[in-house]
Amino acid sequence: MSELLDPTNDYVFKRLFAEAPDLLVDLINDLRPDLPDITSVEILNPNIEPTELTGKYIILDVLARDGHGHCYNVEVQVRRYGAWHKRGLFYLARTLGSQLSAGEDYQELRASVGLHLLDFDLFTEKATEREQAVWRFEMRDERQPDVTLGNILQMNLIELNKADRLGLPEGPLRAWITFFKHWQEELTMANVAHEPVKKAMSRIRELSADEETRRLAFVRERALRDEVSLLNDARREGREEVARNLIEMGLLTDTQISSVSGLTETEVKALRNEIKH
Repeated sequence: MSELLDPTNDYVFKRLFAEAPDLLVDLINDLRPDLPDITSVEILNPNIEPTELTGKYIILDVLARDGHGHCYNVEVQVRRYGAWHKRGLFYLARTLGSQLSAGEDYQELRASVGLHLLDFDLFTEKATEREQAVWRFEMRDERQPDVTLGNILQMNLIELNKADRLGLPEGPLRAWITFFKHWQEELTMANVAHEPVKKAMSRIRELSADEETRRLAFVRERALRDEVSLLNDARREGREEVARNLIEMGLLTDTQISSVSGLTETEVKALRNEIKH
């Protein structure tokens, strides 16, 4: 058997759930267990265009609508960038705004729900780091959070790494966390009894056995690595530019420049020597 594909690869993620709406229903119900279960969904963006696999800053999400008209934007995110949450809010609001045509009653609006699986720690302050990995954001009053405008706009975030470290109570959500973090560990997955996760593992095995799927997953993974490399290069060039300007000013020591620019002292010394010569 070939090595299993990573379900946090967004190409694999979309193939996994967009091609199996019943499995997506299970995932949605398990990620928002305090809301009424849904029974079916229509996938609104089932296709994956070739340009999406290599396009920069493109996220492959799954957009679905349930039988009551509520819309769900479901995605896995493996890289953190500055404005990613604004993008999520923008698409959530756009999904809400696109529901009505001219002249239709606002009473016809249905919920727009974002479900974002984050393969990185988003909230890293000590208090939140210790206590919480599952988040839900809605329209609530700042002073009286019990007073709400409803959940018609709702963004759900799950920090996968943190949830795995904290150890959630036994149940469907923990089973999904185990799947996304330990899919390649046969003994660990054998102990997961949640039936939808078993189905997800079966789907991953099927996808992993298909050579074309493996090739396209690699294409997507390579594009994401290149994207991260470009971002890192841009950040490094920015840090070097700051350090270069400070060196030329001649007012700070290498240690101080290192602290300000983010470069190491060794890198600052090398840059200073480069400028001298």
